[in-house]
Amino acid sequence: MTTNLPTIFDRMSALSDTTRSRLLLILEEHELTVSELCAVLQLPQSTVSRHLKVLADEGWVVSHADGTSRRYRMLPDRLDAPARRLWNLVREQVSASTFAEQDAQRVQGVLARRRTRSQEFFSSAAGEWDRLRAELFGRRMDLLALLALVDPDWTVGDLGCGTGQMSESLAPFVRRVVAVDESVAMLAAARKRLEGTDNVEVRRGAVESLPLDDGELDAAILFLVFPYLAEPATAVREAARALRPGGRLLVVDMMPHDREEFRHQMGHLWQGFPREQVAKWFEDAGFWAFRHHPLPADPDATGPVLFAASGRRSGAARPTF
Repeated sequence: MTTNLPTIFDRMSALSDTTRSRLLLILEEHELTVSELCAVLQLPQSTVSRHLKVLADEGWVVSHADGTSRRYRMLPDRLDAPARRLWNLVREQVSASTFAEQDAQRVQGVLARRRTRSQEFFSSAAGEWDRLRAELFGRRMDLLALLALVDPDWTVGDLGCGTGQMSESLAPFVRRVVAVDESVAMLAAARKRLEGTDNVEVRRGAVESLPLDDGELDAAILFLVFPYLAEPATAVREAARALRPGGRLLVVDMMPHDREEFRHQMGHLWQGFPREQVAKWFEDAGFWAFRHHPLPADPDATGPVLFAASGRRSGAARPTF
């Protein structure tokens, strides 16, 4: 039976050249480009490229594109057992050579030049760094990335989901999202936005009387919902009912403000919420570990400053110190 896998004799042939053994010793510890390897080995590019091709063909190294360059690396864990044993023997001999010591010193020089290029960039761009990142990746990039810290087994309630923006952001990071809203128009927009998102369930209902079973949620969010409620405290109590013991509630809303026009333009019933009021609602609903933080103002925003308030539903064991 024929096979395309390299034989032990192929492996031995690939390692019979000193340059290729030196390359493997370097690439076992570092991922380098051809030009960087040329600097380390002090050999022309054509020579280094030829040896890398042999090593790649025999399965000793892997590479990936990085812009117009390719980065090479040896991955010992991907080698079969005979190849690993062979490499251990060869490495022992090559590591003791003068070549290996000099190569290791030049590798450090190559890495130092990398760091210098980064440091030069940050020295010139420090004042513009936030703007550059925002232009390249968007202003919400850092906030969206933090969602990866959420427990992937959670069921999260997006209570007062509106058009489903928060549900759309959460869905890739959790097991299930239940999006609830009372407005038919908002739910229609949410369903359109979330079409094809398999782990989001859209339900119609009021946040003061949630269409959720007791303890169905691991976490719940009320995002800019309070201003539209006749009694926000009722929504906090309902969220507590729908959360399991130890489940978490996050409320994001407006600090107290004097923007009377919001009552007409936005249909708001409240002009923000003081910390003490929100804390009392959480306490009365049975939440503990209450936290309240004003959020940094977005320079492009024209509305009031927001806060984030959170707490844990009673019933779970509290930490002792």
